[in-house]
Amino acid sequence: MVIREDTPVQRRTPLTRERVLVVAIELADRGGVEALSMRKLGQELGVDAMALYRHVRNKDDLLDGLLEAILCQIEHPTPGDDWKATVRAQAMGARAVMLRHPWARQVIEDRGTGGPASMVHIEFVLGALRDGGFSLELAHHSLHLLGSRIFGFAQDLFEETGPDPTAEEAAIAARSLSGQFPHIAELAGSVSHEGVLGRCDDDVEFAFGLDLILDGLERLRAG
Repeated sequence: MVIREDTPVQRRTPLTRERVLVVAIELADRGGVEALSMRKLGQELGVDAMALYRHVRNKDDLLDGLLEAILCQIEHPTPGDDWKATVRAQAMGARAVMLRHPWARQVIEDRGTGGPASMVHIEFVLGALRDGGFSLELAHHSLHLLGSRIFGFAQDLFEETGPDPTAEEAAIAARSLSGQFPHIAELAGSVSHEGVLGRCDDDVEFAFGLDLILDGLERLRAG
């Protein structure tokens, strides 16, 4: 009687959205976002490109998923009594992530952000500023300034597209946010936006950041 030993069969790692995004980030890190295509991504994963569409709807969905994954890499420091140290640690951590993935800046410029990871980031920064004694208006302006410094360009963390919400829509949105993101909900209902977190005046925010930077330089000069 002859006993045959089974030939080991290499099991293929299951294809998931998370694995698709991880490999897509690696591909973009090596060749930039220009090197990222469904065909090349399929080759990296060892699957036909059509198999990817079970996990990402299209190229835009892929890019949005990449931004979420990148923003999730930003670690939040333990909040302390010193708001400046907390915000600085958060900003430096975010900068380190962006430097590891230099292509992400272009994607943010093209796509904007507004997913859960960016909400968590904004809520943390707003909370640190409010707990540090910032008025809601000053915290709002500072959020614009810090966003442009962290991500390396004069682009807001939120991409403001479409018509402004009505007062009723804003109230519904604020109520839905209040449980998980109380500081964002507070900002959404603030008088800074006539009760609505609508479009911000880019000229005002740019001037605020410029004045703040110039004031800081003047203090250094005088010192």
